[in-house]
Amino acid sequence: MRFLPVFLDLKAGPVILIGAGELLRAKLRVLSAAGARIRVHAIDGNQDMDLGSGDAARIEIASGDPLTADLSGVIAIVCAGAGDVGVAMSARAKALGLPVNVMDDLEHSSFIFPAIVDRGDVVVAVGTGGTSPVVARRVREKIEALLPARIGELAEFIGGFRKSINERITEFPLRRRFWERVIDGPIGAAVLGGRRSEADAALKAIADPSEFARADKPEGSVALVGAGPGDPDLLTIKALRALQDADIVFHDELVSGEILDRIRRDTTRVAVGRRVGKPGIGQDAINKRMIEAAQSGQRVVRLKGGDPFVFGRGGEEVEALRAAGVAYSIIPGITAGLGGAADFEVPLTYRHEATRITFLTAHKARDAEVVDWSTLTDTKMTVVVYMGKTAAPAVRAGLFAAGRSPETPVGVFARVTRPDAQGAIGTLRDLPELVRRVSGGPAILIIGEVVRHAGSLRRETPKQIISDLLDAAE
Repeated sequence: MRFLPVFLDLKAGPVILIGAGELLRAKLRVLSAAGARIRVHAIDGNQDMDLGSGDAARIEIASGDPLTADLSGVIAIVCAGAGDVGVAMSARAKALGLPVNVMDDLEHSSFIFPAIVDRGDVVVAVGTGGTSPVVARRVREKIEALLPARIGELAEFIGGFRKSINERITEFPLRRRFWERVIDGPIGAAVLGGRRSEADAALKAIADPSEFARADKPEGSVALVGAGPGDPDLLTIKALRALQDADIVFHDELVSGEILDRIRRDTTRVAVGRRVGKPGIGQDAINKRMIEAAQSGQRVVRLKGGDPFVFGRGGEEVEALRAAGVAYSIIPGITAGLGGAADFEVPLTYRHEATRITFLTAHKARDAEVVDWSTLTDTKMTVVVYMGKTAAPAVRAGLFAAGRSPETPVGVFARVTRPDAQGAIGTLRDLPELVRRVSGGPAILIIGEVVRHAGSLRRETPKQIISDLLDAAE
């Protein structure tokens, strides 16, 4: 490590910025965003810096030769697009013991600019020793994706209580344990979830901070997480963080292996879902096991395909958690209807053609028989049927009986967003045959005029392309 990461106190004095063109203005934006007082020497004579009203008090456009300028009180010098002036300024700065950065010139720099992740009171600096700023930016992008958006607010929140709590807990290890429990528990989750007042009240309600820190049993919680329709890249950032933090994950059978691979390696995994026609442990048993795990102090994730609140029984689980007094959070996922529509380019709404959407589920024929199909005959309504392969004949019969046209476009889409996704498109009259053309599941049916706008039904592999060419040649 050649360059030691150091955070500079910008309140200690002004920064001298020397250079020209867009390089100068780019560095000016970085320094200004950090709240620095800046003295700018534009060596190209262009002093139009497009300053905002809030910047004028902190930014001085200097005249004269920067090589002879007064440097008393200056805390750092930055050169961007300064050419030979930057090299000469570097020699002057080093002679005076001032930190200096000459952009893209390690030889004449005593410090470098890192790639920065700015979350308010939380700032992450990423450097590559000046060798590859592009790599540093890529690392920064990864960190930005993982850090909670409100992590800076959490640091600020803790800062507001730190002095008073530290005065009440004299032992440093106990003090550290207190803050770990705050950050990792429901109070920290409340701040990160945007419920600042709730977190404030909860922390103030801790009568004995030392006893809170000594508590043997940590506070458990449950996160209901939507895994999406199968593609692991469609997991939300918040869902990924929950999977990485979990002590135990109760997951549906239909959650893809690629998504399960995103769970931390030492986390306990428990399959609790069931496939159609196969027995499961039952919803009451799932609720009981989640509650017991949380009450034992574990961070629990209930990982559900699609979205917890779209035919995922998430509402029932929330009711059980509320009744048991267990802290919980809900992390939505992309539901299969939306994932399938995007995968096969079926717009669920379309101006003048489809202005309403209905989502329903039909595991079996008897599920379809209890649907009031008379409410679903509007030709400007798109109907999305989850788990509808088995009940497809009953779905067709119900819509026919209600008066929906046999020529209504229909799509059957299986394993949406996954590499082995399949689809078949036709009309309502042909629905059972379309289902037979799509192997396996899970599958959704999309019914309505919007299906006419569908794109490619499958991803063409080299083997498929060769087969199609041979068929065409015959």
